Amino acid sequence: MLPDLAPWRSSRDFRLMWCAGVITVFGSSLSFVALPLQLKELTGSTLAVGALGAVELVPLIVFGLYGGALADSFDRRRLVLWTESALGLVSVLLLLNSLLPHPMVWPLYAIAAATSALTGLQRPALDALVPRIVPHDQLAAAAALNALRRHIGAMAGPALAGGLLALAGLRWAYAVDAVTFVVSVLLTLRLAPSPASHDAERPSLRGIAEGARYAWSRKELLGTYAVDVLAMLFAFPLAIFPFLADDLDAPWALGLMYAALPAGSLLVSLTGGWTSRIHRQGRAIALAAAGWGLAVAAAGLLHHVWLVLLLLTVAGACDMISGIFRSAMWNQTIPDELRGRLAGIELLSYSAGPQLGQVRVGGMAALTSVRASVSLGGLLCFAGVGLLALGLPKLMAYDARTDEHARRMRERRAAAAGSHGGGGERVGVDEQDGDGPGSGSAAPAPDADPAPA
Repeated sequence: MLPDLAPWRSSRDFRLMWCAGVITVFGSSLSFVALPLQLKELTGSTLAVGALGAVELVPLIVFGLYGGALADSFDRRRLVLWTESALGLVSVLLLLNSLLPHPMVWPLYAIAAATSALTGLQRPALDALVPRIVPHDQLAAAAALNALRRHIGAMAGPALAGGLLALAGLRWAYAVDAVTFVVSVLLTLRLAPSPASHDAERPSLRGIAEGARYAWSRKELLGTYAVDVLAMLFAFPLAIFPFLADDLDAPWALGLMYAALPAGSLLVSLTGGWTSRIHRQGRAIALAAAGWGLAVAAAGLLHHVWLVLLLLTVAGACDMISGIFRSAMWNQTIPDELRGRLAGIELLSYSAGPQLGQVRVGGMAALTSVRASVSLGGLLCFAGVGLLALGLPKLMAYDARTDEHARRMRERRAAAAGSHGGGGERVGVDEQDGDGPGSGSAAPAPDADPAPA
C-alpha cells in the first residue's frame, strides 16, 4: 500500500522533475480558486462563472494539437521554458487587474483564454518527457508519483487560498502565484536539452493528422479519451463550488471543497504501490470513472457540509485511479516519435471535458438549482460510463502483459538500452539526436507541470 518509489530511485532527472513541479502546481492552485470567486463577486452569476470553460475550450483545442506537433519537432525543454515564462506574465496580469479600484470582468476571460492556449502549447512537451527518463516497467509508478506531486500542491494551494482570500483578499493569491512562476522559470533554465529525433518533420497539419489517424486506429486509446471526457462533462462541479458553499451555509468551506478532490487523489497516490500490479487497466479506468460519478451525485444530494467534503474526497480518489491507469496505458504503448502529438490529443481528453463541464454545470444550475446540477450530472456520468463500457470491448479487454503495442514498446526500449551499453541508465529512444535527458552528464530535466487557472 506504500508508494512505489522505483522511478525516484532509478532516475535523478525524475526526482528533480517531481520537486520542481510541486512549486508551480501550488501557486497555480491559488489562482484556480481566486478566479471563479472574483467572477462571482463581480457578476453574481453562475452562468458567468461557468462561461470560463467555454472561453478556455477553443484555445485549448487549437493550441493543444499544435503544441503536440511542436513537442515532436523541437527541443521540449525550450518549449517548456518559453511557455512557462509567458504563463508567469499572465499571472502578473491577473494581479494587476485585481489591484485596480474597480477590477474589470473582460480581462478575466481574456487571461483565462491565454492561459488555456499556453497550457495547450506546454503540456504535451511536459508529458512527452516522462517516457524518455523513466524505465518502461516503471511508468505506472511514475504516473502515481507525478499525481502525488500535483495533488500535494493542488490540495495545499486551495486550502491556503481559502485563508488568504478571507484574510487578505484576491490580490495576495495572485501575487503568490506570480512568485511561484518566477521560481519555476529559474528551475526550467536548468533543464537538459530534449531534442526531437534527427528525422523529425516540422509541425504541420499533415503531422497532426498523422497523430490523429494513429489515435483512431487504437480503439482502446479512444476508449480512455471517451471515458474521461464523459466523466468530466457531466460530473465536474468545480465552477459552482462558491455557490454550493453558500447553499450549504458554509462559505468558510470553499477552500476545503477545492482541496477535497486533490486530497482524495493524494490518498491514492500515497498508497499507490498496488497500481503497478494492475494489468487490466481499461477495466480499472471504467470502474473508477463510474465511482467518480456516483460520489459527485451523492455530494449534490446531501446537506451536511462535512459529508459533502467526504464524498468529494472519495470522488477525487476515483478520479486519481482513473488518471493513473490512463497515463500508464498511454505511456506504455505510444511510440516516442508520436508522443508529443498524442499528448496533445490526451490534453484535449482530460482538459476539454472539464471546460465543457464548467459550462454544463453552470448552465444547468441557472436553469434548475445548484444541487440539482451537481447530482444529475453525477448520475448522467455513471450511466454514460456504463454504456461506454458495453460499447468499448477493446478498452475492457486491454491487458498490459499481452497487448501487442505494449509488448512492442518493451522490446524497442530494451533494444535501445542494449545499444547504449546494456546496463546503462539511458532509457530514451535510440533515435534521439544528441545527449538527451537520460545521459549522465546532462543537467536535470524537471517537469514544471503547471496546472494554471
